Amino acid sequence: MLKLKEKYIKEVVPGLQKQFGYKNKMLVPKIEKVVINIGFGRFVAGQSSSDRKKIQQVFLDDLILISGQKPQLTKAKKSIAGFKIRQGMAIGTAVTLRKKMMYDFLDRLIHISLPRTRDFQGIKANSVDKHGNLTIGIKEHIAFPEISPEKAKDIFSLEATVVSTADNQEQGLALFKLLGFPIKNGH
Repeated sequence: MLKLKEKYIKEVVPGLQKQFGYKNKMLVPKIEKVVINIGFGRFVAGQSSSDRKKIQQVFLDDLILISGQKPQLTKAKKSIAGFKIRQGMAIGTAVTLRKKMMYDFLDRLIHISLPRTRDFQGIKANSVDKHGNLTIGIKEHIAFPEISPEKAKDIFSLEATVVSTADNQEQGLALFKLLGFPIKNGH
């Protein structure tokens, strides 16, 4: 089985050149980065400061295991009384992967994590936006092999956005299908 980067160079580039008629292989769309987000606002809302810190640390530690990189905390831009959230309060975490880390993560996502996801039947084609970027929501973070389901206190969802250099949805879809993403046909 080819690694994702090798597959891109050996199969995807020639395939996309043939499909879209690119004269130069540098024009062929490629994956720029992967952004992984976790929102934990509902877990920390209404908690004391020390409890919030403990919960945040659990999410950060799990995301470090999944991504292999230290994530950043994302803070609330404004206060929302109904959700017991104050401006500046940490409500999520995000990490951006590029180059080798990105390809390693995508390899694990496509071949291990998505097939392990409960009731997974493929990624909908409309998950690719008009700019050719793919956004995948994963309901349970324990689908990743790095996370031990027995040790996980809370099961949370995460979102992975795969940013490509594709010009439109059609090119993005072709790129992701050739890379081996399990995308369902139709919308």
